Amino acid sequence: MAEPTDPVFQIQRVYLKDLSLEQPNSPAILLEQAQPTVDIQLGVEATPVTDGIYEVAVSATVQTKIGDRTVFLVEAKQAGIFEIRNLPQEQMGPILGIACPQIVYPYLRGNVADVVQRGGFPPVHLAEINFQAMYEQQQAEQQAAPAVTQ
Repeated sequence: MAEPTDPVFQIQRVYLKDLSLEQPNSPAILLEQAQPTVDIQLGVEATPVTDGIYEVAVSATVQTKIGDRTVFLVEAKQAGIFEIRNLPQEQMGPILGIACPQIVYPYLRGNVADVVQRGGFPPVHLAEINFQAMYEQQQAEQQAAPAVTQ
């Protein structure tokens, strides 16, 4: 049996929090032969829910365009509820910014590919993400920001 001070890291649930697909210029744009451009934006957010319980969400926005006209726009947010207790404070940032997103992200990738394909397009496969590098870059930017504002 776990002691009350033993570290705890458990996934309570992984779920699709938000998903939308828009095709504002269909059907005409579907008949065009030009190759669309694809823009992908990703984000991670961690929110405390209650004592020792956190929601970590990974969001993706995928927009494809031909010229200045949108072919399709997908906005998706995949989230997980994690129980995290008795960890040193300095480990919480990496857990919430690296470990949890690595667990949630594959579900997001699958849901984005599925909804794009269900919309009548070849699936968009989001690339693998190095969440450690992303987290370290965010930390470096946050540390540099106060120096700029002085």
